[in-house]
Amino acid sequence: MSKNNSFSVTTASRYSLALYELSNEENSLEEVESHSNLFLKLIQESEDLNSLIKDPTNSVEDLNNVLSKIAETYNLNKLLTKFLSFLISKRRFFFVQLILQDFVNTCSKKRGEVKAELISSKELSNDQIDKIKNDLSQNFNSKIKLDYKFDKSLIGGLIIQVGSIMVDTSIKNKLQQIENKMIEA
Repeated sequence: MSKNNSFSVTTASRYSLALYELSNEENSLEEVESHSNLFLKLIQESEDLNSLIKDPTNSVEDLNNVLSKIAETYNLNKLLTKFLSFLISKRRFFFVQLILQDFVNTCSKKRGEVKAELISSKELSNDQIDKIKNDLSQNFNSKIKLDYKFDKSLIGGLIIQVGSIMVDTSIKNKLQQIENKMIEA
């Protein structure tokens, strides 16, 4: 196992747990979680920011300057900004996505939420998504945190996954099953 994999598996959760505990102590957990999601979204949407984070040749000073501009522009929580600056100083900023995603997952687990994924073949309205979320909450007797995605390649139907349970009613899946049966025959 390489050092990078070792870090990503063992240490990221320690950093995220430290951020969780600090946020909880300062009673700013919701704001830090919200701003962490915002920062993760910025990384996903900005190829430049993503490249900057992944490039090990960037100086600590350059990374801190970019972080300061982002923090100022988006009015990031002070604790989160200090934490991100700490990651930069320790040369761990490369793992910021993994750490923040683990932090968001920790917050969700502490609230007792169960993570679910919904993929549909057509765009669903917010009302439809909320109804599915409420139905899942009742069926699983738990708060559901639902990630919704739209995928035209399904042709028709839905895929819902809650934990290890998956329900795939997509036409794409049914066609794949028919193809597999024809190959076996």
